Amino acid sequence: MAKFDRYFLSQLLALFGFFSLILVLVYWVNRAVSLFDTLISNGQSAVVFLEFTALTLPNVIRVVMPIAAFVATIYVTNRLSTESELVVVQSTGFSPYRLARPVFAFGVIVFVLMSILTHLLVPSSNRQLTLRTAEIAENVAAGLLVEGTFMHPAKGITFYIREISASGELQDIFLTDARNTELQTTYTAKLALLVREDTGPKLLMFDGMAQTLNAKANTLSTTQFEDFVFDIGALVPSGDPTKRKPRELSTPELLSLAPELLEETGRSAAVFLQEAHERITQGLVALVAVMTGFAALLVGGYSRFGIWKQIVGAVVLLVVMETLDNAMSDIAQRDPEAWPVMYVAPALGLLATFVLLWISTKPGLFKRRRAQA
Repeated sequence: MAKFDRYFLSQLLALFGFFSLILVLVYWVNRAVSLFDTLISNGQSAVVFLEFTALTLPNVIRVVMPIAAFVATIYVTNRLSTESELVVVQSTGFSPYRLARPVFAFGVIVFVLMSILTHLLVPSSNRQLTLRTAEIAENVAAGLLVEGTFMHPAKGITFYIREISASGELQDIFLTDARNTELQTTYTAKLALLVREDTGPKLLMFDGMAQTLNAKANTLSTTQFEDFVFDIGALVPSGDPTKRKPRELSTPELLSLAPELLEETGRSAAVFLQEAHERITQGLVALVAVMTGFAALLVGGYSRFGIWKQIVGAVVLLVVMETLDNAMSDIAQRDPEAWPVMYVAPALGLLATFVLLWISTKPGLFKRRRAQA
């Protein structure tokens, strides 16, 4: 690469790394706060919290990387234009197409990084996150087996066991379900067992009583029971970890449209194809966003008043492209034959890039038209 190309590319990569770090930290902190509240309140350790936050990082990076690449391109191009470096280089014979070469190389790097994330790291981390979430749910249910302590496994739930026998029987149970403030129920039982089923853990109580307080009607009703089942698993929402979701499958598995995978996930072929091609287009959209942002800033040439109009135009183009990409994604989800529409947004973005670069090669085009008018 020419010396200017290496200089331009190094500036883009440096600012891309900086903006990526800032955006990832902001996004990660926002995500970490909710994770911390959920995990720590369930009695999990800081190690589990760090593990979960690490598993969410690939998806966070996938979200912020195109934005960081676009902002880095706008920032570096604006700085080179403001400091007249682009004007000097253009005066030596560099055309807008020639200036776009290091930007294209930068876009290809971003595309490769996005592809690694979308095809490898994000599906793998999503799968591992699902498995660990299921394990945490099991641990929360097992954590209820503590005698002599009032526990609160979920908001509005209070659970107490006087004693746990050597055979695993729970003696003298007290359970209050106040999730519905208008209808609170208190269960007491002499004996209970915690059993595991496919739908989750269940608390099987024997020889007890249920007292229901209707706050609205101001009434108290009692019911004696010989046995009663309370769904402990409902306190910890979790799906079947053995059944994968489309976002946890590899791209070749999605494109295969295997009947057993469709049955396992319960999704249609259209959803599979949409998910697979979306992973490809995410990298393409990032590449096109970089190129479009650079081309938009070249339109109009150098101005001592800055290029803020071009910057606004580049942002508008990015918003339009993202909106179109989301609209095409919705269409692809409804029809398995409609997956080619996923490439409409990057194709139109690429066309807009060539049009803007062509316009930038004719800086007097609009001036002549205004003069003729």
